[in-house]
Amino acid sequence: MVGTPFRQVCQLKSHPSLGRCVRELKSGELWIDRAKVREEERLDGKYLLSTTDPSLSAEDLAVGFKQLAEVERSFRTLKSTLDLRPFYHRLPERIEAHVLLCWLALLLLRHIELETGRGWERIGDELNQIHRVDLRTRDGAFQVVTKLAPEQRNILKTLEITPPKQVQSAQLDAPAA
Repeated sequence: MVGTPFRQVCQLKSHPSLGRCVRELKSGELWIDRAKVREEERLDGKYLLSTTDPSLSAEDLAVGFKQLAEVERSFRTLKSTLDLRPFYHRLPERIEAHVLLCWLALLLLRHIELETGRGWERIGDELNQIHRVDLRTRDGAFQVVTKLAPEQRNILKTLEITPPKQVQSAQLDAPAA
């Protein structure tokens, strides 16, 4: 934590989960309440779910809750990862097309995650390191793709995507006469 020790103590004590296990002694020292830590550990991985529909089984309720979490994660992905921003369309067919394109992009992300077994953030970070560079020399102009790292090759192979050629194009200048 950054800042003065007093500020750090305040941040630790007000932390939503860590603050419950920390006590400040009269001397100003911080003390970890081990009994509270054990009590918190006992609840790790357990959920308290409630419903207004008594006909739902515990399993159905848990599945529904997990699906809700997945839907919420999908909306977060649409807003952040896909950089979905408010586009103001007036024509109904443009609104429908925009929603369809966003849905297809999200579907593609989920497919990639399932095929590779990795989260999109990690995959995106790896693939964003692949660049095409335009070079100009006295011999001509070239378009070259950066060398693929093993992780990038594995992702493309898993998705059955042919890796890009290292040299995309080369236009040699005619020698001066």
